[in-house]
Amino acid sequence: MPSVDVKPEARGWLGPALAIVAAVTVARVLALAFDRTDLFVDEAQYWLWGQRFDFGYYSKPPLIGWLIRAVTDLAGSSAPFWVRLPAPLLHGLTGVILAALAARIAGRGAAIWTAALYVTLPFTAVGSAMISTDTVMAPFFAGGMLFFWRLGESRRAGDALALGLCAGFAFMAKYVALFLPAGIVLAVLVAPTRRISWGNALLATLAFALVIAPNVAWNMTHQFATLEHTMDNVGWLREGESAGLNWGSMGGWLVAQIAVFGPVTMGGLVFGVLRARTAERRVLAVLTLPPLLVVTLQALLEKAYANWAVSAYLAGVILAVLVLPRWGRWLALVTNLAAVTAVAALTVLAPWPAPGGKPLLNRYLGRTELSRRILALATAEGVPVYSDDRDILADLFYTGRDAGVTIYAPRPTGRPMNYYEQNFPLPAGFAGRILVIRRSPIDCGAGPVPPAGMLNGSGTWEGKGVTPYIVPGECLNAAS
Repeated sequence: MPSVDVKPEARGWLGPALAIVAAVTVARVLALAFDRTDLFVDEAQYWLWGQRFDFGYYSKPPLIGWLIRAVTDLAGSSAPFWVRLPAPLLHGLTGVILAALAARIAGRGAAIWTAALYVTLPFTAVGSAMISTDTVMAPFFAGGMLFFWRLGESRRAGDALALGLCAGFAFMAKYVALFLPAGIVLAVLVAPTRRISWGNALLATLAFALVIAPNVAWNMTHQFATLEHTMDNVGWLREGESAGLNWGSMGGWLVAQIAVFGPVTMGGLVFGVLRARTAERRVLAVLTLPPLLVVTLQALLEKAYANWAVSAYLAGVILAVLVLPRWGRWLALVTNLAAVTAVAALTVLAPWPAPGGKPLLNRYLGRTELSRRILALATAEGVPVYSDDRDILADLFYTGRDAGVTIYAPRPTGRPMNYYEQNFPLPAGFAGRILVIRRSPIDCGAGPVPPAGMLNGSGTWEGKGVTPYIVPGECLNAAS
């Protein structure tokens, strides 16, 4: 397919942008090599998903599991470095794609600044230190925006096809990618130059549907497990549940967005949305607004996590670059670099610093150590392991991948409440001894069972009372 014509002022950005992105990405990969944190519960779960190829998983679409499996198989290792390696690479790729879009909108300078600011944003710093569905979605979401822009200029079927494919793979990484078609619909309403033909719109839609069809089919054959989990997160949508207004939750979420996107870039984004007087800025504004408005409403009605609207900042960083003066861009870059440096330093130096004796990254420490102690006890006793704690199960499956120990989750009493209940439940009528890991005593009918040893959890488990008990299977069967 012939390339779309590029304005002369939009040329010459690729070399400088690649140099900036490469420098930051190499530094992040080096930091990963010396990272002293354990895989977080979600990261360990994503790794486990990849051990069973499927078109969907309990709480998310499948792309992250496929990606981790591909990388770890190629590397011949499931060490944390390899599980997390795609993260900085994908954010680097996203920065280059966004730079290409910025070049089309505002030329060489905007492209270089977009690349520099994106790869140093606080959320990309954190997202490059651990693997997440946001990170896997980002390059496809950015690619969808780029091909949408190209389509408005070229009217070519190839760009429509690429738009649909990018949107589909973004969806296969995380369902919030639906904010992309929502933003595109708004964009064609506010900017006539971005309108596309019905034929190209149909082609993009068909490509999108083709990519997501396997996941839709998987959900239909698995009691819509992922949709049910999403509705659990957005609890006020549940039938019969009424929503109140939680102004404190909304305020806290909005403040958190300053930390996610950076204070200077956030200021530029807000100004850009309020003063979006040109067609290009209006398009970027409406590509930004759907996730921000929807998640702000979610925070008001119940709760929202800080990362739920990061898709807004893909278009948002370009808009911020367009409105920030030169000194503002430098200030944003310096501010962002402080966050980048802090994240790298904390992961490499962990468990230091530890103000008051508690490491700042405490929740990312002690998980592997606890699992090794549990697995050693199970091996010594020759018994399988059972836990009803999702955090413990996640790391047990990951750390115990080569230990030869069978691990069970509770049998669901209705809809499974997590991936472990869905796929690794305790068999009905289980007989024999089993090692139960709990944070509270267990009673099999003759009084509390004495502990089978001491685990002495550290890091995130310090003081949580995680205790091992060896009980007969009948005890758990009666409790199920």
